[in-house]
Amino acid sequence: MKKSTSLFALILLILFSACLPEKKKLDLDLESLSISAIHEKYASGELTAVALVEAYLARIDSVNPKINALTIINPKALEIAKALDSEYKETGKLRPLHGIPMIVKDNINTIGMPTTAGSLALADFYPETDAFIITQLEQAGAIILAKSNMAEWAFSPMHSESSTAGITRNPYNLDYVPAGSSGGTGAAVAANLGTIGLGTDTGNSIRGPSSHNALVGFRSTLGLISREGIVPLYLRNDVVGPMVKSVEDATRVLQVMAGIDPKDRLTAYSEGKAENNYLQYLDKDGLKGARIGVFRTLSERDPDPEITELFNQALKDMESLGAVIVDSVAVPNFEELRQDQWCPTFRNDLEDFLQTYVKRDTMSTFEDVLRVGTKSEYTRQRIASLGGSSLRRGNPEIPCGNAYEDERRIAFREAIEKTMDSLQVDVLVYPSWNNRPALIERFEEEYRGDNSQIIAPHTGQPAFTVPMGFSSGNLPAGLQFLGRMYAEPTLIKLSYSYEQGTRHRVPPKL
Repeated sequence: MKKSTSLFALILLILFSACLPEKKKLDLDLESLSISAIHEKYASGELTAVALVEAYLARIDSVNPKINALTIINPKALEIAKALDSEYKETGKLRPLHGIPMIVKDNINTIGMPTTAGSLALADFYPETDAFIITQLEQAGAIILAKSNMAEWAFSPMHSESSTAGITRNPYNLDYVPAGSSGGTGAAVAANLGTIGLGTDTGNSIRGPSSHNALVGFRSTLGLISREGIVPLYLRNDVVGPMVKSVEDATRVLQVMAGIDPKDRLTAYSEGKAENNYLQYLDKDGLKGARIGVFRTLSERDPDPEITELFNQALKDMESLGAVIVDSVAVPNFEELRQDQWCPTFRNDLEDFLQTYVKRDTMSTFEDVLRVGTKSEYTRQRIASLGGSSLRRGNPEIPCGNAYEDERRIAFREAIEKTMDSLQVDVLVYPSWNNRPALIERFEEEYRGDNSQIIAPHTGQPAFTVPMGFSSGNLPAGLQFLGRMYAEPTLIKLSYSYEQGTRHRVPPKL
């Protein structure tokens, strides 16, 4: 009797379930989701932060094994999303980045997740505090979704390979590099594994991976954004910034990140120079009447013919959008001024980070890092070369200072800005890379240099890259805008106008 009753109840349950309305499946086009589009969906009740995080987690499960862009998922991402949904339900107000899933490069301190810089030496380092900019972003409502793979210790502009996670591949063509060192963030955001991303840039590492992955990458003025709580390469050059799908989203992230931090003394120079509202400069007609200086000193450095064609088309496009093209601009004494700008401060900067944040007797010196070692032959060679003097090679008597005090850096910047002033140009433009991305198997042989390391890291000037099309093999290329110190408003206006007028970004097919 009990058996027949149970069977009858099961049949009733099946019949009842069949009569229930089918649960509506969430159909999200992650490529189309900008910050403002997500907020519109939150406001209309069409989407929740929990549902969005779930959609990205499903996408990560499907895509990340192909590109190896992410190293760890935030175990609290759904919990944070749920709390943000509850807050919005109660207040009816959205914070600037409310419920926006974010990818964070694995050299930026985040509580609850390791910060490894791709190295064995920090493989089990869990920071006690968030980096200053992580606190700012979380207070604005961003959700740290995952940490991204990177070139170990941020050494390589060429590729993104770490001892902790291995090699990251370019989502547009899996045989090719995503550039370095923020290649994990670049590949992840390009492949829609998160809405926004963070990279760090000592010379190339925001703009290089952004250009290789059809993204917008902002390297801001040195001093505008804090670098506290970030594993350094050369702190005198290091910048942290957004890597995203649009100039608008990059501007929204910049708006939150900019600010003075007592723990990063360089930010004191930005007092009175930062804007309260960068969003006001998102002007589709921003190129009308703008004077664009073509810096062929860089664009003609042994370029790939396909990149040259894309760059020359970009100049025509900007002219058709109302710009005056000043072709070309030459900076007096440029080749001499650009020399001897690097000071290899890695040992000193790293030891300061280890002693401030890691706080272990067994991992406090450069020698401790050497003792633990690396899985990468490239990293082994690089780290051995960075353990010696931190002085300039050519002029060791000139102190290695920040961009506001170092006499060689100031001279270089003044020469560029005076030339811009004399020609009344708003920006200088050049390809972010003169050549196509390299094959992963031949990353060193096919690397022929990039343009990002030559000016901005040393002068401190801001430089933004935006997509300018694709070369053969479905490989993205980027156009770079270089501005005067604290000219982020100008760069936002011009890069946004170019982006909106050309619409080069398309998602990878994975």
